[in-house]
Amino acid sequence: MHKEILFPSSTGRRKIVRTAHGTLETPFFMPDATMAAVRGIEPQAIHEAGIEAIVVNTYHLFLRPGASRIAHFGGVHEFMKWHRPILSDSGGYQVYSLIHKHPDSGNVSEEGAVFRSPLDGSTKLLTPEHSIDIQFELGVDMMVCLDDPRPNDTSRDDLARAVDRTIRWAARCKARFEERLTKHPQKIRPLLFGVIQGGMEADLRARCAEALVDIGFDGYGFGARHLDMEGNFLEDIVRETAKSIPDSSLRFALGIGTPSDIVRSFALGWDMFDCVIPTREGRHGRAFLRNRGVPISGDFYHAENISAERFSEDRSPLDPFCGCLACSAGFSRGYIRHLLVGKEPLGARLLAIHNLFFYADLLRELKTSIEAS
Repeated sequence: MHKEILFPSSTGRRKIVRTAHGTLETPFFMPDATMAAVRGIEPQAIHEAGIEAIVVNTYHLFLRPGASRIAHFGGVHEFMKWHRPILSDSGGYQVYSLIHKHPDSGNVSEEGAVFRSPLDGSTKLLTPEHSIDIQFELGVDMMVCLDDPRPNDTSRDDLARAVDRTIRWAARCKARFEERLTKHPQKIRPLLFGVIQGGMEADLRARCAEALVDIGFDGYGFGARHLDMEGNFLEDIVRETAKSIPDSSLRFALGIGTPSDIVRSFALGWDMFDCVIPTREGRHGRAFLRNRGVPISGDFYHAENISAERFSEDRSPLDPFCGCLACSAGFSRGYIRHLLVGKEPLGARLLAIHNLFFYADLLRELKTSIEAS
C-alpha cells in the first residue's frame, strides 16, 4: 500500500472483535455476499484483497437454497469455503426494499414480515424468531435482529410505530438468541446486533437506542438510510445516533458504503461498514482511484467509468500504487476497457477486485490514523 496523508483527527475507535472464525480490528469493511458469494470473485481473491469479513443475506439464503440445506454442508463458512468471520443480515433490509418500497410485494404485522417470493410467487413469513433460527443454522459469527426500517419520507406517526415494532422485535430476537445459545453452546458465541430506527427524527432514534440498550446487545446498527431524500448525508443524525450507543459496544453503519461516507461515519464514531458498492460499481465498469497527496478527509478519490471511449488507447494501469491483480499485472486501462466493451467477464472481475483493494487500503489508513492521533 502506498503511504498517504493520514486522516488529521477523528473520534474513530480501535476495537478488537473476537469471533469463532478469527479476530477483527475496527474499523473494518464487509462486502456483501448476498447469495453466499461476492459475485464473480472467489474467497481466496477476496481475502488477498485485504478483506477480513463478509456479509451474507438471511432472506435470500432462506429462499434458496434454504438454511437447512446450508446446515447440511456444515454451515455457510464451509458451504462457500470462506473460513473467516461472516455477518448475516436479518432480512430487515428486505422489509424496507421489498415491502415498504413495493407494498404489493408483502406486508408487515406484529407477527413478522410476509414476503411474496420472487422465485415462485409463494408467500413466506419471516418472524423475528425465524430470522434468528436461520442465522443459527447458517452458523455465522455476527447476527442482526429483524427490524422494521422505513423510508426517510415516512410520516412521523408511522416512523414512531416502526420504532416501537423494532424494539419489540428486538426483544423477541434476543430471547430466541439466548434460547438457541443454550442448545448450541460454542467456545466463542456469535455476536448479536440491534438496529436503531427512527428515520430523520433524532428523538425517535434516541428513544429506539435507549430501549435497545436496555435489552442489551453486543452492538447496535444505524438502521435505514443515512441520506435524506435529496441524497445529502445526514451528519447530525449519524453523529447523534453514534453517541446514543455505549462506548463499550460496537457501532455498525449498515449499508454505509461510499468511500467518503465511510470516512465521515468513521469520524463520527462508527466501527463497521458493509455495502455492495465496491463490487457492484466494478461490475458496471467503474474504478475507485485515489487522488494522490490529498488527505483522506478531503476529495481523496474519484471514480472513473473505464468503459468510456477516452480510455480506449490509455496504456497506463488503473493505479500504479495499487497491489490488485489488474494493477500489479500491468493491465492497461485500454485493455480493461476492451474487456468491458466486449462484455468479457474478466473486465468486471478485475475492476471489482481493484475496488476491494481500494476499500481495504482505505480502512487500513483509517486504522493508522487512530494510532497517529
